[in-house]
Amino acid sequence: MELNKSNIKKILGIVAFAALFYTGLQQWDRVSAFAGKIFGYFFPFLLGGGIAFILNVPMRFLEERVVEPLLRQAPKRLRRGGRGISIALTLALVVGVLFFVVFLVSPALGETAQSVAEEAPGALLAAQRWVYSLRDKYPEIAEEILSIKIDWKHVGEQVGSWISAAGAQALSSTVGMATSVIGVFINFFIALTFSIYVLAQKEKLGRQCRMLFYAFLPEKGANWLLRVGGMASQTFARFLSGQCMEACILGAMFFVTMTIFQFKYALMISVLVAVTALIPIFGAMIALVVGAFLLLIDDPAQALWFVILFFVLQQLEENLIYPRVVGNSVGLPSIWVLAAVSIGGSAMGIPGMLLFIPLCSVLYALLREATYSRLKGKGASKAVLAAGVRGETLGKKSAPKPPVSQSRKKGGEGGDRP
Repeated sequence: MELNKSNIKKILGIVAFAALFYTGLQQWDRVSAFAGKIFGYFFPFLLGGGIAFILNVPMRFLEERVVEPLLRQAPKRLRRGGRGISIALTLALVVGVLFFVVFLVSPALGETAQSVAEEAPGALLAAQRWVYSLRDKYPEIAEEILSIKIDWKHVGEQVGSWISAAGAQALSSTVGMATSVIGVFINFFIALTFSIYVLAQKEKLGRQCRMLFYAFLPEKGANWLLRVGGMASQTFARFLSGQCMEACILGAMFFVTMTIFQFKYALMISVLVAVTALIPIFGAMIALVVGAFLLLIDDPAQALWFVILFFVLQQLEENLIYPRVVGNSVGLPSIWVLAAVSIGGSAMGIPGMLLFIPLCSVLYALLREATYSRLKGKGASKAVLAAGVRGETLGKKSAPKPPVSQSRKKGGEGGDRP
């Protein structure tokens, strides 16, 4: 390789990168702490961008279907405020839904907790009676239990020391919790404010991002980034709208069926099902456990019937509603949906479940596009590409038949004859 000025710069760049990479591995604790601090600085703005992207889906619908038609004949000054009206309506809608869910679910949970507390003494009395009856039937076991000696003085000392240590820890944790709660509120307020600015000026920000891409990147790379960004935006928007529609339909199904069969807490459980349905795969289990627990306190038989009804409606939703409503909106096979939910939940909890499905869908689409591009570059036949699209494998049935020789068409005369 010729040692010209360009190659020397490349070699020095590779050596510098290798040295930095080796130093980072040796000082990984400091590097990770520094990266965490930098991420903490930018976290409110990243959260604000995520909030803006989620709110953009209902805001775009309200702006195109409600606000713009109403302001079409209004004065020009009022029409300029259409974006602000759309943002205000979106925030009011989201806050209203959250308050409705909280004020609907909280009283039922409070009543259940109160009924559990009221029935707890009776349950303890029944447990004591069962223990006494067990002692009468099995005196040997009772003697073994009574023969156990416990140093209550030592136990009291240990409990006292544990209480004092727990009190000191609780005091310090209370101060830390109060500080963290204040920090969370501040970060959320900054993120919400930033998201409102992003929504208000999204066209201008998009134009500035395109100008930056074309200014500092090659044209081919800028085009690729804009195409991937557009694909990701459409995939996320389709996923969010499809999940919301599917959640509303599932909640309505539960409300109608539970009302027909006269289940208690029909409205509250239906709303809970609709809200938790936004969490893919695992959200339904949360609604099942909470709903069955609420019904179990009043009527155990009704709780059992609720579990049966839940699985029946869940099967209908998975096999009929979800494929038609959400369909292939994200273009991701079900096995990769499960993998995306598992990995996202392990990495980031519930937000990770919602984030990783469209993210993996974009990666899946890019990988599929690159695979077919490389196959075409290698001169793969149309049969191979068609089989890949259909999910088939080329075998004896799909492989083209060899042409019949002219000698066999004439009855075996010619060179093929022995």
